[in-house]
Amino acid sequence: MLKMVSYGKHIAIIVQQLNKFNPENQSVEDFLNESAKMLQTLNVTEEKFVLDTLAGCIEYKSLFDVVVNAFFVRDGRYCLISERNLYIVICYLATFQLEELGLQHFSRIVKSLDIAKMQKVMKFLRFFFNALYLNTWIKDEWSQFYDSLYVKENWIDPLLRWQPKVQQLIEQLTDKLSNRTTTVKTSTVTQPKEFNLTVPRPRAIPIPLPIPVLEKRPPVPPSTYKPPKEKKQLEEIKTKNRRKAEDLLLKANADQFRCATMKSEKEKNTHDSMKSKPAFQAQKIQSKIDNIPIKLNAAAILREGALYQRKMEQEVKRIENLLQGAGDPSEFLEWQKQMRGKDLEEQLAEIECRRLQGKLSHEEAVLAHQNVIQENKKKADLMREEKAELMNQYAEKRLQEQKEMRELVEQVVEGHKNAKQAKIKLQKYKQQIVQEVCEENRELLRQALEEEEEKLRKRYELIQQIRAIESLPSVRHKFVDLTETGGHGLICEMSIVELRECLALLREAQKAAEEEKRDQIIHEKQAKEQLLLDKLDQISLFRAELGRAAALKQEEKKRKSQSDERPMKDERILSLQKKIVEKTMERKKQAGLLKITPQKTSITSRKDSLQWNHWKELEESRERQFKILQHGFMARETAQKMAAYEAARSGATVCILRSEVK
Repeated sequence: MLKMVSYGKHIAIIVQQLNKFNPENQSVEDFLNESAKMLQTLNVTEEKFVLDTLAGCIEYKSLFDVVVNAFFVRDGRYCLISERNLYIVICYLATFQLEELGLQHFSRIVKSLDIAKMQKVMKFLRFFFNALYLNTWIKDEWSQFYDSLYVKENWIDPLLRWQPKVQQLIEQLTDKLSNRTTTVKTSTVTQPKEFNLTVPRPRAIPIPLPIPVLEKRPPVPPSTYKPPKEKKQLEEIKTKNRRKAEDLLLKANADQFRCATMKSEKEKNTHDSMKSKPAFQAQKIQSKIDNIPIKLNAAAILREGALYQRKMEQEVKRIENLLQGAGDPSEFLEWQKQMRGKDLEEQLAEIECRRLQGKLSHEEAVLAHQNVIQENKKKADLMREEKAELMNQYAEKRLQEQKEMRELVEQVVEGHKNAKQAKIKLQKYKQQIVQEVCEENRELLRQALEEEEEKLRKRYELIQQIRAIESLPSVRHKFVDLTETGGHGLICEMSIVELRECLALLREAQKAAEEEKRDQIIHEKQAKEQLLLDKLDQISLFRAELGRAAALKQEEKKRKSQSDERPMKDERILSLQKKIVEKTMERKKQAGLLKITPQKTSITSRKDSLQWNHWKELEESRERQFKILQHGFMARETAQKMAAYEAARSGATVCILRSEVK
């Protein structure tokens, strides 16, 4: 171990060496070798302690940076950045060397510092040995570099074990420092004496200057004490907007939708009253056809022209097929309409069956829930009995474990006595190994120095040869003849003069090609403009015909009346409704048998009301789907196909027959 006097000196050496270390320009091995050369004046034990501490601080620098950075942010805001490496050394000794040094030697290291540094180190130790910090963020940050289990077992647990002793050491040092500061001797203060100087003559009283008269300032404008007009205007606008919002709220509450009104539970229980409600009749939006001319670009004109041309060809082909004896599609359309009606009825019946099956499964789930409650009560009684038996067994087992722990403590005390002797032997063995390793290191350092000297000597000789070659004179000027070739031996070789003539000829040929290309582009542009004008004339004709066809279709749609709703009942639906009624009666009987507290009944009633609202919304959504499918989809399909069929029979033009107004 080190002597007490040399602790402060060795810590100062370690901090000084860490300040010199730069990982970007120097490797760790070279740095340790240079440090070993400087520490040759120390003995073997002191040199080993300093080198091990330096290597450990560099190796685990990432761990110590986490703690030291947090200390500067939280508790060390007024500490010097130049003392950062001192805190890293203390952190390394506390983490890795505290078991080997012992608390007594560690306290001597702290006491060897001067008073200012000792106070800051005590502040750092109080921060570092905080149990909350060690168990939370320090452990999490160190686990990012090493395995979390390794960090907990090898570093965090030993620090927590030493924490109460280190806290006692900090308290002792603070008490000593406070006593030392209070017992400082007060030195005698020198009393100043007046100089024996000549008395100065009294100064003459100066003539007072005339007091300047200030100009009268303008009064404060009255607008300063009045609120601005903009504020009043904003308040008036706010009141107007609030009145409008209140009027709209009253109007919305008066004309609110049927789904927003609250209904009593009696009306909810009756399923037939839901069907008797009037259906929602949506008002058709009368769309205005505005014949406003729209400016089209070239792509839109060509695309629309191609569309009308394709429709024209399809219509001509269809008329040719009719002239050649093709069949009339009216029978097929009628059959298609009937089959779609049947499919729609089957679809609606299937939807109703699914809704009733869902309601039936809900009733069955409620019954199953009530049965589960009864079974849980029985299981709870059995669990209470088993718990009492387990508690008795646990008490007996606890007594047995206490006896075993007493025996184990006695064995551990005997083992500690034997461990002290083994520790002394191990320490002697380690000292012997350290001496052997130091001798080997010195031999290796000597060999490395000889190799480096040999490399430097060879490098110096090589530099002298290079400088001798560079000192020779060289011809730097070269005369160029533009009419001569390069002399590379190629067939296509040319001089610079010939190359310039070829480039001039190529520029003239390029200009001629550009003029020819420009004329061609102008001709193509004129032809394209003429084509677009022809397409615009054709599109205007087609649009006029499409407008007439749209007017005819609108009149035919107004004449047709919508088909009435056909009530549909299926055997599956009736059977499901009967089952639902039976299950609800059974559920009510089962609920009457169960004895539930008032709080639980209120919760179940709230759940029932929520479930009823859910089923009510599902029924209303199914009704809306039924009406949309029955009235909207089929009516639109049949109306379009019937309009096409009537137009074909009446002998309208080709464009009117196949047009569809979007």
